[in-house]
Amino acid sequence: MESRNRIFLSLGTNLGDRLGYLLRAVEGLRGLGKVERVSTLYESDPWGYRDQPPFLNCVVLFRTDLKPRDLLTALKDLERSVGGVPRFRWGPREIDIDIVLYGDLVMDSPDLTIPHPRFRERDFVLVPLLELDPEVRDPQTGIPCSEFLKRIEVKIRPFCSLL
Repeated sequence: MESRNRIFLSLGTNLGDRLGYLLRAVEGLRGLGKVERVSTLYESDPWGYRDQPPFLNCVVLFRTDLKPRDLLTALKDLERSVGGVPRFRWGPREIDIDIVLYGDLVMDSPDLTIPHPRFRERDFVLVPLLELDPEVRDPQTGIPCSEFLKRIEVKIRPFCSLL
């Protein structure tokens, strides 16, 4: 089990039963691999498109043998099975699951970029990511992720713990 890829996923929701969507998504991840840890849940103001309700966000430390594109496909299927409805970019959503880091992998393709291209500027990703691993580094730059957090304003608010 330890040989599986070490992956950090960001989960977010701002419609309907936000807590329920996150719980169902984490449970669904268990069918794709091993959920090692789940961060505290944080509430955050919308990013990008601002005329929408606040989000609940968390980061999951996850291990799986799925390759990156297969994982992306499985995550999109999981979003739909949990009740997610595709909408416009940065818009409201029942559930959104993003691959933030996939081991030390760096890739940039039309359908998938790892590390996630905007994780370095998002407090709702960095704070829970560093909660799970304070020493984690950006595999693309080698910079500790804690350095990115020092460069941005932190506005998220602790909400609750899932576990």
